[in-house]
Amino acid sequence: MKLADTGLTAQDIKDKVNKYMIETYERFDFLAETAKDQYIYDEKGEKYLDFYAGIAVNSAGSCNEKVVEAVVNQAKTLMHTFNYPYTIPQALLAEKVCTTIGMDKIYFQNTGTEANEAMIKMARKYGIEKYGPNRYHIVTAKMGFHGRTFGSMSATGQPGNGCQVGFGPMTYGFSYAPYNDLKAFKDACTENTIAIMVEPVQGEGGVHPATQEFMQGLREFCDENGMLLLLDEVQTGWCRTGKVMSYMNYGIKPDIVSMAKALGGGMPIGAICATEEVSRAFSAGSHGTTFGGHPVSCAAALAEIDELMDRNLADNAAKMGAYFMEKLKTLPHVKEVRGQGLLIGVEFDDTVSSVDVKHECLHRHLLLTAIGDHIIRMVPPLIIDEKDCDEAYEIIKASVEALS
Repeated sequence: MKLADTGLTAQDIKDKVNKYMIETYERFDFLAETAKDQYIYDEKGEKYLDFYAGIAVNSAGSCNEKVVEAVVNQAKTLMHTFNYPYTIPQALLAEKVCTTIGMDKIYFQNTGTEANEAMIKMARKYGIEKYGPNRYHIVTAKMGFHGRTFGSMSATGQPGNGCQVGFGPMTYGFSYAPYNDLKAFKDACTENTIAIMVEPVQGEGGVHPATQEFMQGLREFCDENGMLLLLDEVQTGWCRTGKVMSYMNYGIKPDIVSMAKALGGGMPIGAICATEEVSRAFSAGSHGTTFGGHPVSCAAALAEIDELMDRNLADNAAKMGAYFMEKLKTLPHVKEVRGQGLLIGVEFDDTVSSVDVKHECLHRHLLLTAIGDHIIRMVPPLIIDEKDCDEAYEIIKASVEALS
């Protein structure tokens, strides 16, 4: 929908949002009217270099032509049905995802937090059915982030902080240990622990990749103790980190992995994939969803995966990530640059506010986000090239210098 078609002004739109919407986001003060590839355009046609990609969603570019075509064609054929009849897009996507990432079974959801809820439920049900009524405890990482519904929020290792504030008691059955501290994770496990659940790269926690020792050690420890390894790849999955899934960087395989964001190419979809044995914890009535596996979202995901794989965008993410991170290390006031592929965080010293950098970059038409007081995070489309990285670098540099 174009603004000109409504008879309204940009300010009219902002006023309606302010009047009618319950706001939980700090709005950027511009109207996103159209988008293409690595750019978003406002109602005046001014372009913004989008290094946030809808929060790691538009990995093959905004409004990718093949994804749009798949959405339109499917919407004309079958917009929605319930999950009793078979549907073509759902069946084809299930096969494509499982065969591409080497997992046995898939369960579709709508979002990342729903996928993590399903992963938690499957792990706990598996533990209780196999070992007894007390085998439901899960250890997650401090400063991790797994979503905003009660199960995933409770798994988020930020007690008394962030998304948990003001909602009363969290769901029972979780403990937290410091990320990348293998001994602390082992010590946090008890005879009732059924699973360890982590992100391969902590995004909201400051863009901290897992070490090889940590990930390999978790896999071995879980195997030795009859426990499951659950990986939250909602943000890292589907070529973001230089491999199709981030766990492939470590040469391991999870028992359950969650995904969302980039999978749908702009359409809402989430999923978990599990081994054959663990997947049997879910049976008729144990879990459900009205819109999970939606025909239009599945058709979009099929096209998105084809684009990611056919264009070798995992390789481009690895190449451009390495190039961009080396440039970012030369920024003024930079303390550390961290990341994996094109999931990148820049931590500045105490003299630079990440929120101020975010807004200065917005003023210069670069979109990124801030984490905490001194870290900016970027998850650009995986189609970017060196020219885009250079442009973003110069904007960030100018913004930091202006604030200094």
